[in-house]
Amino acid sequence: MTNQPTNQSTNQLNFVETADGSKTIYNPQVGENYHSRHGALQESEHVFLNSGLRHYLADKTVSEVSILEVGFGTGLNFLLSADFCIKQQINLNYVGIEAHPLSREMISQTGYNEYTSAGLWQQFTDQYVASLSSPVQLNPYIQLQTAHNTLMDFRADVQFDVIYFDAFASLHQPEMWNEEAINHTIQYLKPNGIFVTYAITGNLKRQLKTLGLKIEKAPGAAGKREMLRGTKIA
Repeated sequence: MTNQPTNQSTNQLNFVETADGSKTIYNPQVGENYHSRHGALQESEHVFLNSGLRHYLADKTVSEVSILEVGFGTGLNFLLSADFCIKQQINLNYVGIEAHPLSREMISQTGYNEYTSAGLWQQFTDQYVASLSSPVQLNPYIQLQTAHNTLMDFRADVQFDVIYFDAFASLHQPEMWNEEAINHTIQYLKPNGIFVTYAITGNLKRQLKTLGLKIEKAPGAAGKREMLRGTKIA
């Protein structure tokens, strides 16, 4: 992640088929895929939809929920979450931070239309570019903003119920996982809100505990033994 957010050059990116048949994208500049090679779809469903959003909603009856995603990428986490909320008739305010947005053309080639409703897919691809500059109402239930910022440049005057932390791994982007970045992220989490990520390290656990989160290990997606979830103590 650089200081100046720019659109990702599509001629540097390559589609890769993952183990569950869904596509991801390999970024040679970073040296990493956008999703797990063990399965892009299963990782998004397990780590973010099920262990994040559905876990948060499990003991609640609510009419609306808000999600902040660090690393919007291909939009797969958003699509799965939005489709779930529409089916549950829950209003979703979704903000995804992305310093290097993919082009609309690249997103349209992911094949993720197979994993969501035709209506939502059309609304998303039609309004994706507009969402880079301001929030857009995709349908009566879903509002999306794809914040074209670096993480440290992101500012919001609201907090969120759930944070999906889906940055590239610390091996490739250590600046996304340092104390400053995590502190900046957690300020946007509501009391009793959920922070969820595919990674689990001693440093990350210590940082989150220092910031007042109750930490728990959860079973990881395919290819990973464990993942991390934290609840912000009220």
